Amino acid sequence: MFRLLTSSLLALAAAFALTACNEEPKDTHPDQLVSKRRAIFKQFTRTLEPMGLVARGRKDYNPREFNISALELEKLSKQPWAYFTPDGNYPPTHAKAEVWQKPAEFKAAQDQYQGTVNQLVKAAESGDLERIRPAVNEVQKSCKTCHNQFRDDTGS
Repeated sequence: MFRLLTSSLLALAAAFALTACNEEPKDTHPDQLVSKRRAIFKQFTRTLEPMGLVARGRKDYNPREFNISALELEKLSKQPWAYFTPDGNYPPTHAKAEVWQKPAEFKAAQDQYQGTVNQLVKAAESGDLERIRPAVNEVQKSCKTCHNQFRDDTGS
């Protein structure tokens, strides 16, 4: 029993130590810009993922539920950009410097994303899954394109 308790405590201590090593910096900015935009991006994901499951036939299509999600995504699509201010490039951001160095390209990526979301809303309103599927794919592709250009996923 003692040996099991000791092993468990050692494993727990190791887990805490590893967590501490991988902990990223806290958002200490007075306006919490990184935290605010991250919260919105996480909501993007929580809203879009079920829609993707419908588009791929892994979840039943409920037109009313899907329309509500599309409208929520449209509302969200306008929100995070205000938090990419000139003083918003600080740890723990994952945004690349290109966000601030190439503002016209970043704005174009935002506009592209919002355009694909608007098309998704129209497809959702039609109730036609054959229109919805490619619209969902375009939104997801727009997300990926923007991440590839403007998000640093290397953890640095």
